[in-house]
Amino acid sequence: MTISDNKTTPDFFNETPLDPDSVATGKPSTKPDAPKKKAGFYFTETLLDRFNRKFHQLKIDGVPIDNKSALAELALHFALDDLDRGDGSRLLKGLSRR
Repeated sequence: MTISDNKTTPDFFNETPLDPDSVATGKPSTKPDAPKKKAGFYFTETLLDRFNRKFHQLKIDGVPIDNKSALAELALHFALDDLDRGDGSRLLKGLSRR
């Protein structure tokens, strides 16, 4: 085995294009299976600040979260799954207290 065998430089002549996420992180990227559509929502600044701080803390802690969209999508899945629980839903109880 030679020193050049251990190089991790990309092959720029490879037929498959480079994935910017995996190049930047050194890890394989998790590409979404389903096509995504942009969505816009209004949130309070306090909630957005909390979300941003939590995202950056997760990154510092080494949690494998690709981006803020992935975190928001996961949180929305949890929220919708909770709402599907019906009377046992914490979100539904919170909405009824408003």
